[in-house]
Amino acid sequence: MPGYMKGRKALILELLKARYLQKGEKNWEELCERVAFALAETEPEYQKFKKLLVGKLFVPSTPTLMNAGTELGQLSACFVVPVGDSVEEIFEAIKIAALVQKTGGGTGFNFSKIRPQGSPVRATKGVASGPVAFMGLFNAATDVIKQLGQRRGANMGILEIEHADIIPFIRAKRREGEFSNFNLSVLVSDSFMEALKAGRQEEIWNLQTGIKVGELFSEIVEGIWRNGEPGVLFRERINRDNFTPFLGEIRATNPCGEAPLLENESCNLASLNLSAFVKMGEDREKRSKKGIIGVDLKALKEATRAGIRFLDNEIDKNHYPTPEIKNATLRTRKVGLGVMGFHDLLLKLEIPYDSKAALKLAEILMETINEAAIRESRELALEKGPFPEYEGSTWKYPMRNAALTAIAPTGTISLLAGCSSGIEPIFNWVYRRSIFGKEFLILHPLFETHFRKKLSHKAYLQLVNRVYEEGTLQNLKVPACVSEAEKKLFKNALDIGWKTHIDMQAAFQRHCHAGISKTINMPSEATKDEIRQALFYAWTQGLKGLTIYRTGTRKQVVLNLKGQKNSEYF
Repeated sequence: MPGYMKGRKALILELLKARYLQKGEKNWEELCERVAFALAETEPEYQKFKKLLVGKLFVPSTPTLMNAGTELGQLSACFVVPVGDSVEEIFEAIKIAALVQKTGGGTGFNFSKIRPQGSPVRATKGVASGPVAFMGLFNAATDVIKQLGQRRGANMGILEIEHADIIPFIRAKRREGEFSNFNLSVLVSDSFMEALKAGRQEEIWNLQTGIKVGELFSEIVEGIWRNGEPGVLFRERINRDNFTPFLGEIRATNPCGEAPLLENESCNLASLNLSAFVKMGEDREKRSKKGIIGVDLKALKEATRAGIRFLDNEIDKNHYPTPEIKNATLRTRKVGLGVMGFHDLLLKLEIPYDSKAALKLAEILMETINEAAIRESRELALEKGPFPEYEGSTWKYPMRNAALTAIAPTGTISLLAGCSSGIEPIFNWVYRRSIFGKEFLILHPLFETHFRKKLSHKAYLQLVNRVYEEGTLQNLKVPACVSEAEKKLFKNALDIGWKTHIDMQAAFQRHCHAGISKTINMPSEATKDEIRQALFYAWTQGLKGLTIYRTGTRKQVVLNLKGQKNSEYF
């Protein structure tokens, strides 16, 4: 495998040059200086922000890294754009989406206001085309509007379970390549899930179509089993954390599902690199005796509070695509501080991802972050005033921001930070990644460090090749090479059962205001019944939504093993 050691560094350099560095900037440090200076209100803030950014303890989302301190100045990652039923409203939504996407933002839409296909249209004496037909226009517009010419546009298309066109919507991505700029999700109600739980599968769910409860659920399961579409969002669970219910029900999210927002709201995202807060000076036995978890919680709290201040500053310094988006965002001032590097943290602490200790640690970390974020938002409310709609909110004390925490996928920024993505387990220890038409071979640094120390150079290269070919080290039968303890520690995404994936998402969700972007990985041999079980289990565990992907069901994927076809785009 010649050249594999240069993969990660080469990929990061390519990313920086192609997407992030502005004219005159040469490296990450200079980019951080620009971003920190643009977002800070005082010299001490500038120094604090710069230190966090340069050290990669805290990294904001791609639009902020690209646009802060530039003439464009659009800093938000997430937008929800309203879609009405008239032609004028639909094309207005397409226009707004184009304005958002050209500045680096992702857009979410709920298409449920659009009348079903075949419904009468009084104005023209014709019939309606239905939401799926109009989604094609949004998809085509995204193909044309590439975000800054650097980042492909992303959309979330949502339809509510009660809509008469729900079956065509569920089937819209059955053929790969259709609606390629969309993630699709069904907004599911508790009443639908309760009907299934009670065994009322034969009950008619929609009188217009005659579709039964069980048939509709089977359609969702079939789509997920075929290629991972659609995702599922749980409406009532989302709205239990709607801190301003008097402003309306939340019915849509951003493209990856972690930011449920009201119509026209935007949200700024950033992530704390958990792996950077490990206390590396203490071995496992010593940490256990002292009764601590091996994480610098004090530093994590300080970084959290600085991160909330950074994100709150973004709201006022942002250049918004439309007045409506600006007004909706300013009235609630929502931000989304999340995490990345969680699996790397576990590896450093020698804690297997699929263990009770990992679940306990996940909950401790997210609770710590959420509480620190709330304290900082309260202090900001005293300094600068609460968010304008605070008086009607469910908060019991003045807050600067209506919502504070959300866990994004961090696909690109985790590469820049040199850590694992979001709360996801590592995809594999050796894999290919394609970006901008170039392919890079990536070797996980903690895997490399561990086995380079243990093995001879020849044995190490043999191990790397085997893991690259097989996608796991669980099947290796050379005791001298990989111990059972190492197999347990170095499990990747497909080595971990779907129930553990859901349990981990639930552990973080219990202390997260918004949502969590995470993939529930299943092996290729997973059955439809297992998918049914996973959907029910996710609902009972309090997830706000989930994406299930059965490996090998798509040709175009971001990450590849040796025997898989190259991905087309990043």
